[in-house]
Amino acid sequence: MLNNRKIRLMSRLAWYEKKEGKGDIKLSTYYKTDYVRLNILKTVIAVTFGYLMILAMITLYQSEYLIANAVNLNYKQIGMTILGVYLVILIVYIVCSAIGYAFYYDSSRKKLAKYFRMLRRLRMIYREEDGEAEADTEGSRED
Repeated sequence: MLNNRKIRLMSRLAWYEKKEGKGDIKLSTYYKTDYVRLNILKTVIAVTFGYLMILAMITLYQSEYLIANAVNLNYKQIGMTILGVYLVILIVYIVCSAIGYAFYYDSSRKKLAKYFRMLRRLRMIYREEDGEAEADTEGSRED
C-alpha cells in the first residue's frame, strides 16, 4: 500500500535537491570562515581587475592630456589619489561581501538543517515500515 506521507516527503526532498540543494549541499563542505574568506579573496581579485580596467580606460581617454603635460604632472599626487580611491573601493567591497556571504552561509545552513530533519523523518518512516514488515513475517511464522 502507498504511504502518502512518505511520498510527499520524498517529493519535497527531491525538489530541494534539484533546485536549491545543489549549492547548499556543496556549501556544507566549508566552514563558515573558510567560505567567507574564499569569497572575499574572489571579490578582491574581481575588484582589482575591474579597477585596473577602469583605470586603463581613463588613461586612454585622457592620453592626449597626459602626453601634452607629461613633464608638469605631479605623479606622486596622482599615484596617491589612485591608490586612495582603490583602497576605499576595496574596503567597501570587502565589508559588503563579508556581510553578504556570511548571511548567505547562515541561510543555507538553516535550509540544510530543515533538509536533514526531513531526511530523519523519512528514515523513521522507513524504520516503521520495516518494523511492521518484520512483525508481519514473525506473525505468519507462528501460524
